[in-house]
Amino acid sequence: MGSAEQTDSNQRKARVEEMRRAERTRERRNRIVTITASAVVAAGLVVGGVVVVHAQSGDGKSTASAGDAKNGKNGKNGKNGKNGKNGKNAAAGHFVTGADGVKTWKGTLGRTHTTSAVTYPMEPPVGGDHNPVWQNCNGDVYTKPVNNVNAVHSLEHGAVWVTYNGKASKADVAALAAKVKRTPYTLMSPVEDQKDPIMLSAWGHQRTVTGANDPDVDKFFARFVQGSQTPEPGATCTGGLGQ
Repeated sequence: MGSAEQTDSNQRKARVEEMRRAERTRERRNRIVTITASAVVAAGLVVGGVVVVHAQSGDGKSTASAGDAKNGKNGKNGKNGKNGKNGKNAAAGHFVTGADGVKTWKGTLGRTHTTSAVTYPMEPPVGGDHNPVWQNCNGDVYTKPVNNVNAVHSLEHGAVWVTYNGKASKADVAALAAKVKRTPYTLMSPVEDQKDPIMLSAWGHQRTVTGANDPDVDKFFARFVQGSQTPEPGATCTGGLGQ
């Protein structure tokens, strides 16, 4: 029995590593494309800048100065400083969505252990103070809701939390459950109050996916299962709370 469990665990770890290798290859390819494109754009800007300088030196006027003076008027947009009113929101934090569709929480995520109830500013939560006991997350699939305070502790250990509501199709739920069961440091449960039918959460990060076959599911797993965002890398996902 022990040998079978060890084999299963090794297979899960190998699957995670395979996903990570694929994601690293994709990121390297994207970086090369981005660097090449940036070099071309930079070269164009240099040439354009030379032309502008010559044109301006001909009439002795500085359009840049005029533009700066005009923008100085926008110093009035220190009115945007009024959005220091948003400083209140900034203190709590907010999501910023990247080009890849992954939302990153910008703000402080507490890590205090507490047995009290915790109110989170997002649903499902992606971090914050939480219960001392984590939700088991070694490919665990829960058919009933779990407590946020326990699931957040699992995220602290580097788990990815797959959640769904009543709008998700039964086929997608079943396929996602099978994927989670094959992947260590993951858990899955229903969250009826969430905004979208299927969502993926890691510590400080979250995204919506269209279904079980959405390629962004594997990308999210590869990046965030025990990823660099993990506050406690290597912490266990077993021996916690089951359902």
